[in-house]
Amino acid sequence: MAQNINSAIDPRSGFCRSNSTFYSKRKPIPLAKNDSLDVTTFISSRAHHGKVAFIDAGTGRQLTFSELWLAVDSVATCLSDMGIRKGHVVLLLSPNSIYFPVVCLSVMSLGAIITTTNPLNTAAEIGKQIADSKPVLAFTIPQLLPKLAGSTIPIVLLDDHAISNASQAKIVTTLHQMMKTEPSGSRVRDRVNQDDTATLLYSSGTTGASKGVVSSHRNLIAMVQTVLNRFSLKEEERFICTVPMFHIYGLVAFATGLLASGSTVIVLSKFEMHDMLSTIEKYRATYLPLVPPILVAMVNAADQIRKKYDLSSLHSALSGGAPLSKEVIEGFLDKYPTVKILQGYGLTESTGIGASTDSLEESRKYGTAGMLSPSMEAKIVDPDSGKALTVNQTGELWLRGPSIMKGYFSNPEATASTLDSEGWLKTGDICYIDDDGFIFVVDRLKELIKYKGYQVPPAELEALLLTHPDILDAAVIP
Repeated sequence: MAQNINSAIDPRSGFCRSNSTFYSKRKPIPLAKNDSLDVTTFISSRAHHGKVAFIDAGTGRQLTFSELWLAVDSVATCLSDMGIRKGHVVLLLSPNSIYFPVVCLSVMSLGAIITTTNPLNTAAEIGKQIADSKPVLAFTIPQLLPKLAGSTIPIVLLDDHAISNASQAKIVTTLHQMMKTEPSGSRVRDRVNQDDTATLLYSSGTTGASKGVVSSHRNLIAMVQTVLNRFSLKEEERFICTVPMFHIYGLVAFATGLLASGSTVIVLSKFEMHDMLSTIEKYRATYLPLVPPILVAMVNAADQIRKKYDLSSLHSALSGGAPLSKEVIEGFLDKYPTVKILQGYGLTESTGIGASTDSLEESRKYGTAGMLSPSMEAKIVDPDSGKALTVNQTGELWLRGPSIMKGYFSNPEATASTLDSEGWLKTGDICYIDDDGFIFVVDRLKELIKYKGYQVPPAELEALLLTHPDILDAAVIP
C-alpha cells in the first residue's frame, strides 16, 4: 500500500491523487518506540553538552541542566508525597519564569496533567477553567493570589516572599521548599504511557468559547522531535523567550522542547521592547522568537535600535501568529541583513505545529505559512460539499499527524465536530496549497479575531457587552 501511495505522490507539491492528501516533503521525525514513556523522561534522556538551561533576564539567575533535573526530581518527590498521582490536574498560574518549566516537567513526570492559564485573565475566567478542569493543586505567585481567592484549591507559591500576608489562602508550601527536598527513588510512580494526557491548555479552539485541549505525551514528544529536527541545534544557541509559557508554543518549545538540544533559554517575565533588545545584547542571544507586531516595530525603529543596541549575535528571527507580508520581510532583511526570518504555523490543537518555513529562501514565498511539518498530512476540503480538493484550490485545511490532540476535555460534541473518525483535525482556516507544497492561509472559517497573537471570539465580547444594562444587542466584527 505504502508503495502505491509513494508512487502517486507528486514530489513537487506532495499531493497524492489517489486519496486527495498532501504529504509533508520534510524528512519524517523519528517517533519514540517505547510505549511507556513520559515527555519529561524523553527530554532528560537526550544527550548533549549544554551547561546552562535557563537564565532569568531580570535577575541574571541561572539554572544549569544538572540543577534543573535535580529540581524536577525533588519537586516530583514532594508532589508524590502530597498524593499527586497520574491523571490528577495541576494548575499553573504564573508569568514567564525560570521555575515555570520545573513545575511543568515535575507534574508531567508523574503522569499528572498540567493546565496553564493567562495571568491577564480575570478571576471569573480562571474560575471557569478551574470548574472545568478540576485541579487538585495550584502553583502561583503572591501577586496573583487574588485571582484564586474564590477557590479552595491548595496553593504552592513560586516565590518564598510574602507568605505572611497571604495566610488567607490555602498555601501549603513554596516551590523553593520543594526544590530543597532530597529526591526519593522509592516514591510512588504510576506507569506513564505515551497516550496518557500530559497537558490541558485552554483555547477558543477552532470555534467559539474556550475549551480544554487534551495533549498526550506522544503529542509533546512529536513536537519536541519536530523542534529538534527543524533547527538541528547546537549547544551554544541562545533563545530569548518572549512568548508566554502558558501558550502552547511557549510551553512546548521554550519551557520543555529546547531543553532536549542543550540550548540556553533566556526568560523575560513580560515583553518590553527595551528589555528584549538589551537582553539580546547582554547574553549574545542567537534566536529571537516573536509575533509580527514586534517585527514591524523593529523595522520601524531600526535606526535608533542599531545605534543603541549591539544585536550582532542574532542570526534568526522566528515569527508565528500570522503570515508576514513581502514588505515586512524585505523591510526587516534590509535593516537587519545578518538575520534570517523563519515562520511557523500551528494551533493549540496540533501541539503548536503544522507548517513552517525553515530557510530564508522558503520565507521569501511571501505570505506563506510554510510547508507541512515533518510527518504531517493535510487535506483541503470544500466546507460546503465536504469534497477533498487539489493543488491551488481553496478550502478548509485539515491536518493529521503525531502531534494532533486527543480531543477537547469533557466535551464530546466539540471533539466530534473538530476531529473526524480518521484523526483529521479541522483547523477552521481557509487555505490553499500551491504547486510547491506551500500553504497559504486566506481567512478564518469562523470570525475569530486575532489580536497580538491571541484569539478573541466575537461571541465572548458580545456576551460581555450584553451584560451592560443600556445595551440591548451587540455584534462584534474584526
